Amino acid sequence: MSRVINVDNPSKIRNRNRRLIAELLRRLGQKPRIDEDARDMAAAIVLALHEIGESVEQVAKAWEKRDYWMKAERFQRQWMWTPEAAANLEDVIRNAAWDLLPELLADLFPRFADVQVKSMTRKPEEWQGAHARLLAQPPRALPW
Repeated sequence: MSRVINVDNPSKIRNRNRRLIAELLRRLGQKPRIDEDARDMAAAIVLALHEIGESVEQVAKAWEKRDYWMKAERFQRQWMWTPEAAANLEDVIRNAAWDLLPELLADLFPRFADVQVKSMTRKPEEWQGAHARLLAQPPRALPW
């Protein structure tokens, strides 16, 4: 019997989304104004932050099942900022308060400074239509 490899483990999901957000932050920083592409990028950041939050919960639950309470708590505290950042960005997008977007992106930038982006590897298909997808979903409440 061969080994089962989980290709979508929470760590890979988190790293993939961190890379996507880091690239989108840099692309949005180069935009002179908020156009449809910038709206899609901002919405893609929100969706990626939601995925990161879900992966953190998945890891924490697995650790709690093994009685690693302290490790799970520490890990959750490390990523506690993601739901709030996603909620703030989602609020800006849903209310079309685009003048607040640069400030929120500037707050996010230090969180992704450790992700090295030498070349942009993400294709526009990864964020195109994200604005419509986000608006089609019901707004998420903060977990606390």
